Amino acid sequence: MTPTRLTQRLTAHVLALLTTLALAGCASPQIVQYAAEHPQLDLAQYFNGRVIAHGIFQDRSGQVVKRFTVDMDGRWDGAQGVLDEHFTYADGSKDRRIWRLTRHPDGRYTGSADDVVGTANGRAAGNAFQWAYTLKLPVDGQVYEVQFDDWMFLVDERVMINRATMSKFGIRLGEVTLSFQKQTP
Repeated sequence: MTPTRLTQRLTAHVLALLTTLALAGCASPQIVQYAAEHPQLDLAQYFNGRVIAHGIFQDRSGQVVKRFTVDMDGRWDGAQGVLDEHFTYADGSKDRRIWRLTRHPDGRYTGSADDVVGTANGRAAGNAFQWAYTLKLPVDGQVYEVQFDDWMFLVDERVMINRATMSKFGIRLGEVTLSFQKQTP
């Protein structure tokens, strides 16, 4: 093999390795990374009763374009849950979403709501819950289907932080950040 050919092959291998490392650096976190974290999140326990959340939506430039409060009431009967969410936005508008949830024996959760396309799929591990779904989002008289990659992290028995990335065709449109506080009975 000539020195030029050897250099070309070595360069190709180095470029392949760098590409692989770059793509691995772009990979999303996996729920199993949080399996040992405490306190352990039991979604049915946390979302059983009243929970209040305060949130913001930031567009892709980082500008806060919506502020809101969510008053939630959750009820579980075995593996079946209903989470009734009442949204109040800073501009005075209101919205409501009713999630119908199922906890599966393997730690997965599935869910549906009237404005969710198909089935939402999630998994809990340790103090974290990751939830992915497509939402019908009304904007200026049009309805867009946008994907949510939704992560929740239990901080303590009453407080949970939620961060969701919203995208369309793989392009990030913005982020929703929520702080949940479980209300005492």
